[in-house]
Amino acid sequence: MSAVVIASFPAGPLAANCYVLGTGDDDRCVVIDPGMDAAERLDTACQELGLRPSAVLLTHGHFDHVADAATVADRYGAGCWIGPADRPWLTDPLAALTPDFHPLVADYADPATAREPATMLTAEPATDGQFATLDVAGLRIELIPAPGHTPGATLFRTPYHDESGRYDLLFTGDVLFAGTVGRTDLPGGDQPTMDRTLSSTVLSPPSQLPDETVVLPGHGSQTTLGRERAGNPYLLHL
Repeated sequence: MSAVVIASFPAGPLAANCYVLGTGDDDRCVVIDPGMDAAERLDTACQELGLRPSAVLLTHGHFDHVADAATVADRYGAGCWIGPADRPWLTDPLAALTPDFHPLVADYADPATAREPATMLTAEPATDGQFATLDVAGLRIELIPAPGHTPGATLFRTPYHDESGRYDLLFTGDVLFAGTVGRTDLPGGDQPTMDRTLSSTVLSPPSQLPDETVVLPGHGSQTTLGRERAGNPYLLHL
């Protein structure tokens, strides 16, 4: 079914975008990247809109994107998915950050209380050149591996329809932003790996990821793949 972005907002001191996604046909929804201070705003949105999260999806394991994942998932009895390579950071958040970030997250990231959500989701495995998928809240979401910013970074792609036609939504976390790309100087980051990710996904042929694909990044405003392919300086050198 077609996806609808029901709500989105920047959460926490690092303004990480949290998204609420559904079909609009029932009260089920998917929450993407509930970071620092996201839970209270999500509760308000869910109460106002009559929604109930049935899954929490995490683009990667940095704390500004996952801080409230366990709170949200367990409060609503929702399952959670994160790229397996980043999963250890759910219980050891400081391991994903350099020391200069520790004071910023000190009020949120207590290693003694950090925990995984009670229920972790397993994706349908990739087959015949296709990506692994999750079927949640009436949506089929493709999981596109995108290491480089972190080892387990993942792009989420799902179809969208409106009066102008059909195109895809692509939730890129900290891999791709409007006008820039993700950093690789934090633990687990690797620039050559990031370059390969950008070349094989963002710069893949338009037949695989069309230019009109809407990019919903982990920080900042939305963009399109076509706009980034044409003008993002970090992509042009590739």
